[in-house]
Amino acid sequence: MLIKEAQAMLEQKILPFWMGLRDDRYGGYYGWMDFDLKVDEKAEKGCILNSRILWCFSSAAAALKRSDLLGEAEHAYRFLKEHCLDPEYGGVFWSVQYDGAVKDDTKHTYNQAFAIYALSAYYQASGDAEALELARSLYRLVEQRCTDEFGYLESFDRSFHPASNEKLSENGVLADKTMNTLLHVFEGYSGLYQAAGDGDVERSLRRILRIFAEKVYNPEKKRQEVFFDCEMNSILDLHSYGHDIETSWLMDWGCGLLHDDGLMKRISGIDDELAQQIYATAYHKHSVWNECDRGVENKTRVWWVQAESVVGFLNAYQKHPERKDYLEAAADIWGYIKEKLVDPRPGSEWFWEVDDDGNPTSRKPIVEPWKCPYHNGRMCLEIMRRKIDAAC
Repeated sequence: MLIKEAQAMLEQKILPFWMGLRDDRYGGYYGWMDFDLKVDEKAEKGCILNSRILWCFSSAAAALKRSDLLGEAEHAYRFLKEHCLDPEYGGVFWSVQYDGAVKDDTKHTYNQAFAIYALSAYYQASGDAEALELARSLYRLVEQRCTDEFGYLESFDRSFHPASNEKLSENGVLADKTMNTLLHVFEGYSGLYQAAGDGDVERSLRRILRIFAEKVYNPEKKRQEVFFDCEMNSILDLHSYGHDIETSWLMDWGCGLLHDDGLMKRISGIDDELAQQIYATAYHKHSVWNECDRGVENKTRVWWVQAESVVGFLNAYQKHPERKDYLEAAADIWGYIKEKLVDPRPGSEWFWEVDDDGNPTSRKPIVEPWKCPYHNGRMCLEIMRRKIDAAC
């Protein structure tokens, strides 16, 4: 039942909603729909949002063998290529205006990573060699301009001089390196490696896995540090439940592409501890809490955290089939998503978040630069790919 319902969610709710936001005049997809379902056709278009839309349509087209979805992916690809990429200094802008003119020319490593992920998926769906070369060129740029001896730096101006990292700050604290960016660089590189198998990308993946195991993962707390290679942990004791459960399956996936049994054993063990800790600490009332900031639980249920929790617990069950409680948790959270997070109003998709009682009291937008089809669309695709079923 879970597989059938996930495919229905993807094909009947998520994909039609985003197809309906297509901008045929200026390209790409509209970047804002408020809580009352009013689309602002002149809102900025986040390049992260466009990359995530490109990834979702490309991956869905490949999985479902649908030419119309490949056409949507091509539409997103053309907008990324013509408006989001900087022809002078290279790299992907942070955002553009509704008509494709540059709005925010910040070059953030996180943004480059998502473009790599999206372009790699589009290449796999379409066979377009130009898309693969663009992904490779962004990979080379990140490795040349966005790294130091300790890992991946965060934010730069248009010409890649270091800039303040407000865009991925956590609770008002800035950092030179974050777990979040490292995770998504790994994700983007994994997509590129899956698409093309480049040796340089493999070496970069191995480096990131070492950083993850030695710098980001805290074995005493059995969690990731939000900031690393700095003294930020004394300033901000933050446990991001969503990122930990997302990491627990993404790192397994990317590491598995390398076919290195010894490395997989090490990384898989860490990922097991992450999943178990989230199950024991943050899984309550049929869903997963958002985070814990200096001992204070944030019990908001965020759309992407629930989607990643379904995949994370399915992945943990797949590795440990004796742990039926993981499978039951995934089915339980799926039920919560259907009841509380899916917006029943015609012309909508999922709420951004609901409170501890399951009500969308914050009235956050249905679409904006961070609210996208990538987490929930990928959840559906992962359920279908893994072929793990459960009563819902």
